[in-house]
Amino acid sequence: MAKKKQAPKKFVPEKPKPVKLTPIDKSTLTKLEGLADKVVSSATRGRDPFLDIPTRALSNVRFNKTKRYIEMGKNTNRRELFNLNQARSYMQTLLAGSGCKSLIDEGKTTSIRGLYYRMKHTIKGAKEETFNNQGESDAVIEDLEVLANSLREELHLYADKRGEMVGPIVLEDMGDEIDCARMGSGGYGIPSIVEPDRIKFKRCTADFILHVEKGTVWQRFNEDKFWKKHNCLLTHGAGQPPRGVRRLLHRMHNELELPVYCVLDNDPWGYYIYSVIKQGSINLAFESQRMTIPDAKFLGLRSIDLERCGLDMNVTIKMNDTDRKRAKQIMKYPWFEGKKRWQKEIDRMLQNDFKLEVESLINLGISYVTETYVPERLADGDWLD
Repeated sequence: MAKKKQAPKKFVPEKPKPVKLTPIDKSTLTKLEGLADKVVSSATRGRDPFLDIPTRALSNVRFNKTKRYIEMGKNTNRRELFNLNQARSYMQTLLAGSGCKSLIDEGKTTSIRGLYYRMKHTIKGAKEETFNNQGESDAVIEDLEVLANSLREELHLYADKRGEMVGPIVLEDMGDEIDCARMGSGGYGIPSIVEPDRIKFKRCTADFILHVEKGTVWQRFNEDKFWKKHNCLLTHGAGQPPRGVRRLLHRMHNELELPVYCVLDNDPWGYYIYSVIKQGSINLAFESQRMTIPDAKFLGLRSIDLERCGLDMNVTIKMNDTDRKRAKQIMKYPWFEGKKRWQKEIDRMLQNDFKLEVESLINLGISYVTETYVPERLADGDWLD
């Protein structure tokens, strides 16, 4: 006689444990609750609730020559509940704030996609969806960041992890001690959230940080034990460095007083990556003081390297119209415009009409970049600032 199948046990969630809030959590909660209090206050006084959200656009950023980074201006966009064109985005903003408050209260983190699904539902009594797609949600999260003057990571949200680090530093990551000099060929994967309440620096004997553009180049430096021979930390950001990598570089530069040197491609994209590390970006202008490294140095590749290193023309990449247009735009950045050496550098690349990737140096030897190119630039103090 066949056994009677038992019905699956009903899932019963565990009773939530008390969450110990960090000082950062408490500060972020205060900001989020302040937004809610403002709405309640307006409503009780019979006034139309609204939010004034700082404008995230080129027109509202400027380069602060004294601080040497991009910062956000004071322009705002008003978002009103009783404006038919703004009611939906107003609701979405408060919904995001509520979602982030719940994450902090629960002591949990999630991805920006995870928050999108947590907020997504059909509004009761209507056929309207809270969000049509994640693009809407991502934009609202960015608005909430500037509105609450809090990093996304402080709102308990993270993005995909990109970038690695290796070298003589010991970290405490969420209570676990990690020796980055004993990470093998893979290195320490730099997380999205690297705030002081999660990542603590226990010991560091490095003399500087060498940041390279891509993981393939980082792998060559790691395999050749460049970090051990030159007593440095070696990082990469898989191209354009994500927020976690930039924030960690900023923290190590300022808290550990480590100089930062960059090895990037000789193309407009490499120049832009350096610009973002050094001066910041438009989207994160409101957090430049916690992201940028104005003293970062550009080691190369340089527009003179084809001749200086004796490379063959067959390793060059022809520039296209987009490259030329982008290079001319970068020349006009305020932080490059007044620097003769940078103007000469970019102008030389335009005259060359070709680009060079760091990997092109392999043409001179598999370890030329680690054994000759970078050591010589460092020894001679040959970099762009």
